Amino acid sequence: MLGDIDPAELGVTDSHDHLFFASKLLPGQELDDPVAAADALLDFKLRGGAALVQWTPYGLTRRTRELAWISDEVGVHVVAATGLHRVEHYPPVILGRVIDDLVKEFVADLTEGTQPADLPDEPRTGPRAGLVKVAGAFHTIDSHARLTMTAAAVAHEETGAPIAVHLELGTAGLETVELLCDKLDVSPESVILGHLNRNPDPQLHREIAETGVFLGFDGPSRANHATDLRLFDGLEALVEAGHGGQILLGGDTTTAAARAQPGASYLLTTLAPRLTKLLGGDIVTAMLVANPARAFATSWLR
Repeated sequence: MLGDIDPAELGVTDSHDHLFFASKLLPGQELDDPVAAADALLDFKLRGGAALVQWTPYGLTRRTRELAWISDEVGVHVVAATGLHRVEHYPPVILGRVIDDLVKEFVADLTEGTQPADLPDEPRTGPRAGLVKVAGAFHTIDSHARLTMTAAAVAHEETGAPIAVHLELGTAGLETVELLCDKLDVSPESVILGHLNRNPDPQLHREIAETGVFLGFDGPSRANHATDLRLFDGLEALVEAGHGGQILLGGDTTTAAARAQPGASYLLTTLAPRLTKLLGGDIVTAMLVANPARAFATSWLR
C-alpha cells in the first residue's frame, strides 16, 4: 500500500486475510471499521507479524486508502487486491460497472491506482493493487469463473501481477490450474490457490502441488472442524513429498464475528508453534517468510 519494496523486506506474512470485507451474503457481518482493522493489524504485529495480504477484490469494500493509512500507522506491510469474487457476492449495480471490461479495471488498479466501486467517476488516487484475486465455483469452473480467470490471465500478462484464486470450499483446484496455466499460459509460480484446507484430500493436494502452483492453507482457526483436525497431517505429507516451498499460511478473517476470534494472530500464537514441533523451524519460517516473498514478488511490466 505504501509502494513497492524488495520481496526480502516482506518478513513474516499472513498470506491471505481481510482487514476490510463486505458481501451481500453476510449482512451485519461487515468488516468496515478502520479502528478495528488497525487494532487487528497491531495485534498481528505485536505477535511478530510484518506483512498482511488482503484478498478483498473490487466491489467488496477493500478501502485501499484506509489500508494505506493503517499500514503506515501500524508499521506493517499491507498488499491489496484487484479482481472479482463469485457473482453472488455482488449487487447487480456494482457488478455491472465492470463486468464488460474486466481487464481494463484490473490493469488500471494494478498500474494506476484504485478507486471505490461506488464512486466510479472518482480519480484513481487510491494506492495500487498488488495481485489479482478471482474465484472458482464449487467443483467446477462456471462461466463467471472462466470470464474472471481469463481477464486475470490477461492482466497478469500485461502487468506481471500474481493471481490468487478462491477455491470454493477448496474444490476445482486442478481445473483452475488447467485453465490458468495450461490453456491461458500463466506460469504456475504466478498462481496461488486458496482454501485448500477446506477440502483435505491428500492425494488431490499432491496432484495440485506437482503442477508447481503455490498452495494456500488459510482460515485454520475454527477449532474442532474436521478440516482443521486434518490440517497438520496434510501439511506434513506435502512437506515430506518435497512441496514445503509452495505452502502459504493465512488467517482469512471475513466477518466481524471472526475478528473476535484470534484471526491473523492465531498463525503466530498457535499454528506456527505447533507446526514447528511437527516440521521444524526452518520449514515453518519458509511458509511464513520465504514462500510469500516469492509468491507475491512481481517484476512489473507496466
